[in-house]
Amino acid sequence: MAIRVPRIIKKSSTSLDVPKGHFAVYVGEKQKRFVIPISYLNQPSFQDLLSQAEEEFGFNHPTGGVTIPCSEDIFIGITSQFRI
Repeated sequence: MAIRVPRIIKKSSTSLDVPKGHFAVYVGEKQKRFVIPISYLNQPSFQDLLSQAEEEFGFNHPTGGVTIPCSEDIFIGITSQFRI
């Protein structure tokens, strides 16, 4: 059995490069930046995370990307289950 590694590109918070077909989200207490595929938007569990972000932050995200209100471990756990 193979272990599936999520297709997440970790970048420093100072990097502004986002490849075509991806977008930036900020996760966790330290606001770690992840660049993830747009295809994640189709996943119900990711849509739940976006709903939580809307409830907590509205549409005001001072980082310039969507802020996801969960820990890095939870975020990686959820996204690692996606079959993209």
